[in-house]
Amino acid sequence: MSIFATKSIEQIEAEQIGPGEGTLKRVLGPAQLVSLGVGAIIGTGIFVLTGQAAAANAGPAIVLSMVIAGLTSVLAALCYSEFAASVPVAGSAYTYAYATLGEFVAWVIGWDLILEYALGAATVAVGWSGNLVTLLHQLGVTFPAAISAAPGTIVKVAGGDPITAVFNVPAVLITIAVTLLLIIGVSESATVNAVIVVIKLAVVLIVIGAGALFIDPANWHPFIPPNTGTFGEYGWSGVLRGAGVIFFAYIGFDAVSTSAQEARNPQRDMPRGILGSLAICTVLFVLVSGVMVGIVPYRQMLNEPAPLVIAIDAAAQRAVGSVWEGPLDVVKVLVTVGALAALSSVMVVMMLAQPRIFLAMSRDGLLPEWAGRVHPRFKTPHRSTIVTGIAVALASGLTPIGTLGTLVSIGTLMAFVIVSIGVIVLRRTRPDLPRPFRMPMVPLLPALSALVALVLMLGLPRATWERLVLWMVLGLLFYGVYGYRKSRLRAQGAGSEDPAYLH
Repeated sequence: MSIFATKSIEQIEAEQIGPGEGTLKRVLGPAQLVSLGVGAIIGTGIFVLTGQAAAANAGPAIVLSMVIAGLTSVLAALCYSEFAASVPVAGSAYTYAYATLGEFVAWVIGWDLILEYALGAATVAVGWSGNLVTLLHQLGVTFPAAISAAPGTIVKVAGGDPITAVFNVPAVLITIAVTLLLIIGVSESATVNAVIVVIKLAVVLIVIGAGALFIDPANWHPFIPPNTGTFGEYGWSGVLRGAGVIFFAYIGFDAVSTSAQEARNPQRDMPRGILGSLAICTVLFVLVSGVMVGIVPYRQMLNEPAPLVIAIDAAAQRAVGSVWEGPLDVVKVLVTVGALAALSSVMVVMMLAQPRIFLAMSRDGLLPEWAGRVHPRFKTPHRSTIVTGIAVALASGLTPIGTLGTLVSIGTLMAFVIVSIGVIVLRRTRPDLPRPFRMPMVPLLPALSALVALVLMLGLPRATWERLVLWMVLGLLFYGVYGYRKSRLRAQGAGSEDPAYLH
């Protein structure tokens, strides 16, 4: 039986409940889905990586990088919306690939999504740690530098010599807390996330409003700094690489699609959740990035864990002696608290998504059976949530944020390429499939979506590509040793021509 055999949409929907297992509860409405998307999108990208991408790659043209990354996300979001409405089950891009491009490609995408969700959560945890240390410093509390970052990271110490860190303890602690929350239940997690989303939206709007009063237009010139002679260091190549790096800021709308099996009316509400959350965040990102590089010279934000806090601090220094001095001192603390809340909600969504990918892969036999078990009381995939929590804790405690961020970006872009191609394939193979939401201009727009995502991938550093290749080789070895032999599709359809089993 071919490794490229596909499962019919009907079979995928029939397998929502595994044998002897519980089912996920349909508790999420459109507002909660939009909230989940906003909760995932507004986080590490805007609170941490935007400053680093401006300092190292794009300069003030980080605004253009934001626009490019946003347009790429819109194209991919249209593809995800069609799939999420047509195939409303857990699994996201993994499930879509299984229905269109076959088991082998589905495995590749499922393995790749670990880079997006698990390592994405680890990246957020590292950003959360940096903002916590900043908040404690603002309150007059010094956190031990040696246990505040990944091994080998040089941590600046006020009034003392830099210290080399050995482990990131705050990142591990927040990972444990989010893991426990997700085991309790998705509706509880969504409620917590909704509250946090309101807080961080308020913080982003405060940064835009207060920061706009203290912009120095000189910081925007030259808008596109001249290239240094190295690809990706300023110039238009820097804008491109900045878009690839800051693409992490837009990751999250696709996490909404992993909750399709928990949406009350997925055919109607999934597109609303995906496109609504992306539209809100794109506008905010362009505004906040422009304000940030307008307040602070972009080079000052290199390797800083809390660039928005630095921007507001710079505004506060300019406000000394004015009526804004006191309010901005309060805003500095509020921005840091808001960043912690923002990053917490991103972790909730990403660590909500990853176990549901594992659940879908387990029910297809490509992962061990325990990964698909649902807790009899909480109705959550508790075992895969615990495994995800352990992996995220180790990655966040031991890996620098720059390495994590680029890996997440390349993994997500690869998923977007495959999903975009999948829309074209499914239109040809299942033209009769009910599509409550239809992507316009097929195959032109899906092909453009795949092409733009691929271009952004090519703009990422060579080391990131080497890590991606190594990760995918490990995944292929696992598939050859376990997934290929244990595949339920292969076991069920080996002697069957029933189209309910395979195409």
